[in-house]
Amino acid sequence: MVDRLIGDEVVGLFIPGIAGPEHPHRAITAAQDLLILTGHRDPEGPWVPVGAGIHTGLAFVGVVGGNKGQPTDFTALGDNVNITARLASQARTGEILISDEAYTGAGLELGDVEHKQLEVKGKNESIGVWALHI
Repeated sequence: MVDRLIGDEVVGLFIPGIAGPEHPHRAITAAQDLLILTGHRDPEGPWVPVGAGIHTGLAFVGVVGGNKGQPTDFTALGDNVNITARLASQARTGEILISDEAYTGAGLELGDVEHKQLEVKGKNESIGVWALHI
């Protein structure tokens, strides 16, 4: 589900109750598809430079805002949502940064994928990520 568009950022939600228990796998597959569809495997280069960040964990999902019973937004909130945004902002063109939690939850073996620690704003400890390049 597309949550929102913010400038050059798209936020997608893979809610377990909707996407199913394989939600981390579906998020990674969607990110791969997005990069392929934007030309990241094209020898001439992508027609739009894109990177992605994927993380999983507890978030608060629901309707926020509004007047007199009229909701204005359905969104996800919480620390894990912020971690995902930080990963996305650090992803380079053609790169998908997948947190250790999402990588483990997806149950995928992505082959020779670089693992590294990233410092992210608002966290005292670094975040373990897998850097998948398309």
